[in-house]
Amino acid sequence: MSVYDYTVMTNSDEEKSLADFHGNVLLIVNTASKCGFTPQYEGLQMLYDTYKDHGFTVLGFPSNQFMNQEPGSGADIEQFCKTNYGVSFPIFRKIDVKGKNIHPLFQYLINQAPGFLFNQVKWNFTKFLIDRNGQVVKRYAPNIEPLAIETAIQELLD
Repeated sequence: MSVYDYTVMTNSDEEKSLADFHGNVLLIVNTASKCGFTPQYEGLQMLYDTYKDHGFTVLGFPSNQFMNQEPGSGADIEQFCKTNYGVSFPIFRKIDVKGKNIHPLFQYLINQAPGFLFNQVKWNFTKFLIDRNGQVVKRYAPNIEPLAIETAIQELLD
């Protein structure tokens, strides 16, 4: 199994296979527009801009499961991200990242990289670094700034 075995929905209601990203280093992040960590979009975009031509991408997965900090529609979320942070990396349809309706991708991610204490995503902007083979390398807590992950990304790209 790898992340390439999963499909997700785009905001335009199209199924997208993560196999389309085969061979890339990925940073998968659950996001929210009204969170104290929302300014991390800036760092995520900087990483994407710096390394996208070297086989790296960020995949954003909005979730409204943490204090209703992502209440908008898919179109609202995309517009917010583009207008406020210049986001050009893929932002997918809002999903559940924990609980009984957890998306299978996030169930896989947390099984591969369990969190501290409970095996679940605990807050917005939890980040999962994926190697070129679709394997989870490391999980980063929400308070870890995206640019703090840059060295690990560079190592996987080399």
